[in-house]
Amino acid sequence: MSIASHLEELQRKHGDLEREINEALNHPSTDDLELVRLKRRKLAIKDEISRLQASPTRH
Repeated sequence: MSIASHLEELQRKHGDLEREINEALNHPSTDDLELVRLKRRKLAIKDEISRLQASPTRH
């Protein structure tokens, strides 16, 4: 998998998590721990995207 396609996949996952978090926030029965887990996954993906974009070997 090229870096560009990996970045695209990470950005897609980040967007999916964003939508899932927003949907969870709109439901009062959402488990707070699940919400924290989703936010942590989203942040980890964002960090990976930033790391790959800053990589000197990126074309």
